[in-house]
Amino acid sequence: MNPVNLDGKLIAQVIKNEIKSLIENKFSDEVKPGLVAILVNDNPASRIYLNSKTKSCAEVGIYSKIIELPVSTSESELIDLIKQLNENDKFHGILVQQPLPPHINTNRINEIISPEKDVDGFNPINMGKLLIGDECFVPCTPAGILELISRYGIAVDGKHCVIIGRSNIVGKPLAALLIQKSKRANATVTICHSGTKNVENFTRSADILVTAMGFPMFLKENMVKENSVVIDVGINRIEDRTSAKGYKIVGDVDFENVSKKVSYITPVPGGVGPMTIAMLLKNTVEAAMKISGIKNV
Repeated sequence: MNPVNLDGKLIAQVIKNEIKSLIENKFSDEVKPGLVAILVNDNPASRIYLNSKTKSCAEVGIYSKIIELPVSTSESELIDLIKQLNENDKFHGILVQQPLPPHINTNRINEIISPEKDVDGFNPINMGKLLIGDECFVPCTPAGILELISRYGIAVDGKHCVIIGRSNIVGKPLAALLIQKSKRANATVTICHSGTKNVENFTRSADILVTAMGFPMFLKENMVKENSVVIDVGINRIEDRTSAKGYKIVGDVDFENVSKKVSYITPVPGGVGPMTIAMLLKNTVEAAMKISGIKNV
């Protein structure tokens, strides 16, 4: 079988071009979409990821800024900064890069970000609206997955979707998206997690299977159904002595073998990751339009 690679990099570029055109046509030189990102950790991967977001912002015409704070920053100091940014007209989107240091309550920080500027979609108000099907900012990775599936013409309606992982960032919001009674969803959803017994009993019945667990190459060929769709959210660094870096990036899926059996599959890297950033840009522009009173007609 020759599966179709779901090329997130390609589709993300298409979306970026659409966003760039929208900004050029709807915004003036005086009003540009603005995104501010706050980094409160010393994780090199987080810094690389934020730099990638900043580069993407520049590509489409979004003004962006990264505020780097020391790991010792207190929760109250971070909250004060977010409150200031909530009132700053230059920024229409605010994101706080996760993970945060252990002494900072992530849920509390998500609550402080204004729902109107919550382009990550983590504020409880946006999460609640997502659950009941109201218009809201959707977390970027789940939104990117649905957008990627849709742009490849993959039908979700009536399909059995299995998600491995129950995080607030991917698993839970993705399940809430997929069960909505809408044209791009209306699926039957099963969530598997660390407490699930005999996970392969569920994965083998999946028409669409999403892995978001952070376990390198966990999903094997014998765990998937013939002609199914596999979406790999995992990004894992494993040792590779043949590489100049000494490591390589792999997903949660044994891509080489699983790809022999399925109809569609996302590569890692180049699958879900670029789509996540594209959805962040889209959310930022939508926030800017709403806050600035710009109609998309």
